[in-house]
Amino acid sequence: MLIIIKSRLTRLRRYSLCVLLGLPVSMQAAQAPLPAIRIGMIDGMSGAFSNAGEAVYRNLQIAIERVNARGGVRLPDGGHPLALSSFDNKQGVEESLTALKHVTDQRIPFVVQGNSSAVALALVEAINKHNQRTPDNRLLFLNYSAVDPVLTNEKCSYWHFRFDAHADMRMNALTEVIKQDGRAKKIYLIGQDYSFGRQVNKSARTMLAEKRPDISIVGEDLHPIGKIKDFAPYAAKIKASGADAVITGNWGNDLTLLVKAVRDAGMLTKFYTFYGNGLGAPAALGDAGLGRVRAVAEWHPNAGGTDSDGFYQQFRQRFPDPRDDYVHLRMQVMVEMLASAIEKARTTEAAAVARALEGAQYKNAFHDARMRAEDHQLIQPLYVSVMQKKGDNGVRFDNEGSGYGFKTERYFDARLTALPSSCKMNRIP
Repeated sequence: MLIIIKSRLTRLRRYSLCVLLGLPVSMQAAQAPLPAIRIGMIDGMSGAFSNAGEAVYRNLQIAIERVNARGGVRLPDGGHPLALSSFDNKQGVEESLTALKHVTDQRIPFVVQGNSSAVALALVEAINKHNQRTPDNRLLFLNYSAVDPVLTNEKCSYWHFRFDAHADMRMNALTEVIKQDGRAKKIYLIGQDYSFGRQVNKSARTMLAEKRPDISIVGEDLHPIGKIKDFAPYAAKIKASGADAVITGNWGNDLTLLVKAVRDAGMLTKFYTFYGNGLGAPAALGDAGLGRVRAVAEWHPNAGGTDSDGFYQQFRQRFPDPRDDYVHLRMQVMVEMLASAIEKARTTEAAAVARALEGAQYKNAFHDARMRAEDHQLIQPLYVSVMQKKGDNGVRFDNEGSGYGFKTERYFDARLTALPSSCKMNRIP
């Protein structure tokens, strides 16, 4: 009773003050902010791949800031801000499952992860079980870069959505470029020894055999992920093989240290990479990478056009340190599509948001993507770009202040990037 009386007296005092000051009575009290819609990020924020985790966090944070700047996610009771909480998994499966327990204990409805397909597969399995056991606390898994194809094929889940092109989609684009390279005769495959790295090598072998049967695979290596400090022995093997090109899915420090070793060995080998356009790789290669290093992605800073340039420049203004310059359009797309799906569902309940995401489309002035309902794989364009010096051949922006940027070599419309899926999804009514 005392609390109620005190509350009424407070409102009465505010009313009297407004009247005294001649203010409209409707301004007597600002509306209390609505609860935030939380997103839990599970990824490596420490250890060998902390730079990759930090890059993800920056990309997600600026995307969330954009949504919040326009009033947040609009639900029937008003605009709710988005809020990001990070959970450091140190790139380990067990640590990731522990982090997931923290997410569910805090009733966070959305979890995001990407830097490790092994982790993603473990999370999918755990989330499937959790959502079945606790239907009043279900959560949705949004994947921004775990690209093992099984995640939207044999292991597809109603609770999982992937916003990156998977390894076979990326390899299909890279091998289309290799197909047109008449000088490519001998290729060396090297990758990280886990599900993703093994899939990259397998896809490369299969697709090259179909598209360029004259090409020889002259060597293949899988190395422990995040454990190798000196790649000189691997560089020596590549040099001894006589390879004129290397295909690798390596990322983070495993890519940077590999390209440094190849540079130090004095090789002018071409690199066809998934992630060679950031996290130190361009600076590590220097002039040795000019015209030789290629990367495949859904977008890159020199893709071109006023709106694309503006998007990149806004990121650089928000994060001016050149070391923070690793921009992923797909993470911006993911946050925007999640916000729209929540608004369409009019709730944060996982099953309802999943239904709203199925078949959803994202479109701005320079990107067009669609979430395929049958397997929850985002279908979007891909660029294969080649390393150049800033200022040469129309390269306006460099990567990480290195003086080197990337120029589009081939653009693949979304219709050309889509591959068939073997997903047999158990749907939730």
